[in-house]
Amino acid sequence: MTDPAATPNSRVPLSVLDLALVPEGRAGAQAVRDAVDLAVDLDRLGYRRVWYAEHHLSPGVGSAAPAVLAAAVAARTERIRVGSGAVLLSTTSPLVAAEQFGTIAALHPGRVDLGLGRAFTPPKGGAPRPAPAAAPASGPRVVDGLYVPPAPPTAGDSVLRERALAQAAVVGASRTPASFRAEVELVLGLRAGTYADDGGRRYVSPPVQDAAFDLWVLASSGGESARVAGELGLPLAANYHVSPSNTLETVAAYRAAFRPGVLAEPYVVVSADVLVADTTERARELASPFADWVLSIRRGADGAIAYPRPADATDWAERPEDERAVVADRVDTRVVGDPATVVGRLETLARVTGADELLVTTAAHDLADRQRSFALLAQAWGATEGEAPRVPALAATP
Repeated sequence: MTDPAATPNSRVPLSVLDLALVPEGRAGAQAVRDAVDLAVDLDRLGYRRVWYAEHHLSPGVGSAAPAVLAAAVAARTERIRVGSGAVLLSTTSPLVAAEQFGTIAALHPGRVDLGLGRAFTPPKGGAPRPAPAAAPASGPRVVDGLYVPPAPPTAGDSVLRERALAQAAVVGASRTPASFRAEVELVLGLRAGTYADDGGRRYVSPPVQDAAFDLWVLASSGGESARVAGELGLPLAANYHVSPSNTLETVAAYRAAFRPGVLAEPYVVVSADVLVADTTERARELASPFADWVLSIRRGADGAIAYPRPADATDWAERPEDERAVVADRVDTRVVGDPATVVGRLETLARVTGADELLVTTAAHDLADRQRSFALLAQAWGATEGEAPRVPALAATP
């Protein structure tokens, strides 16, 4: 439930998802330092929280260790909440994630979020799974002013699977996750001090028991993750910036499944790719490398490339039609423009999805342009300085 005092005009609060973007021509170590400096700005500008996404072995993403970044940022800031968006349970066990973020919460109580998500898990034996059947084609639609694109073609899925399989040995992703619900319940049980395994043996983790972090679920579809978040009464982050074609279904599935648990009522954060500049023309210029970057994520053998300079971007009109089809959903739903344009589109996103909060992520080659984008957005949106409230009051923990 949104706190009406969070912003002077009662707009929903704004938060940030940061990938510690590595720009072309820069070092990864500098990207990590830049991420911490950016978080200091976000704290001053009044953003509610900053989350770091777990990505490994991608040349353009420096946020491989969300817990470490969150701890560093918490130590440098005063008010903003820090967390993960998300820890991937295909790579990191829920116990390790809970102990990491429980440790941060012990030092910075009431300012920590542990976001859990799933990702592709290589099958045992390393044999690739067969490619899924292509989803029926569906055209774009506009829902109360919000553009909902068709899903991208699935032809690139094999590239993603092959990349995950190739990286698994290096990442060390040898664990076989349990059901998503079981993994989330493990965290809740350890925090409540009630966790026992199937044989009845009880376990205690001192950093996790009674830890002052909020537990979140991230979801890109209306499947298991959204349903589990609802059934356990947890807050949900729906990934409009990753899968804009599925966001309305994701939120609907969560609300339909919701039962009072950790929260007494649903709480939804919706993410969006955003880039603000002083003029729409300038914003579009800065946004021009985005399609190349998304294409590398969806089709590249190495994942996200270092973020290109605008001068090196491929012109949309010169891009092959098959490439356009792969990235169009994200390019067309990216919120780019001057402050007034961006605010209007974000208001529509919040209204149509029923979001209680928006989570914005911004990609641009130069740190200064990212800093300027967040500053312009905060000013135009009405973000306020001061203590950021947590998500709704806790109900009985299951």
